[in-house]
Amino acid sequence: MKRAACILMCAGLLAACDNGEQRGLQQELALLTKDAKGRVEPLPQIKPYSPVTYGAADQVDPFSVAKIRETPKSNGGQASGDKLYEFHRARVKEPLESYALESLKMVGTLQQKGEAFGLVKADQALYRVKIGNYMGQNFGVVTKIADDEIVLKELIQDGAGDWSERITTMSLQEAESKK
Repeated sequence: MKRAACILMCAGLLAACDNGEQRGLQQELALLTKDAKGRVEPLPQIKPYSPVTYGAADQVDPFSVAKIRETPKSNGGQASGDKLYEFHRARVKEPLESYALESLKMVGTLQQKGEAFGLVKADQALYRVKIGNYMGQNFGVVTKIADDEIVLKELIQDGAGDWSERITTMSLQEAESKK
């Protein structure tokens, strides 16, 4: 019986809340929203697709080898750079020529019987170089050894196929600290 009385009382309370407050809220909401209408912008006009044909198919591909044209050489068809290249290609390679110059490190110098030597580290091996030795993959010949640098003269090829000389300096590397 207590249960039935409790249910009747809850139903009465719900009915009392529903009648007064909810109707007032619904009327106020209807009054506020009667003039409010959503406005959606119209969708943009879609332009019809018109395909464009590729017109450069008959032209030279900018990434092909045919794009680089060989320039005629003076002095009988062979430039002095080509002669240097042939000389370097024919001689016996030295051990430091198998390394890229960026991977080599100058770690010091030494004097022996009045001749200067540079100490160069490649991987974990230490090499002694003197003027006239070759290093790097661009036919670099050692031209000067100072206390803090080794100067090389390299033979490089440009995009047109011409060979030219470039002076490169290898500086002394600071000692790595062991932790």
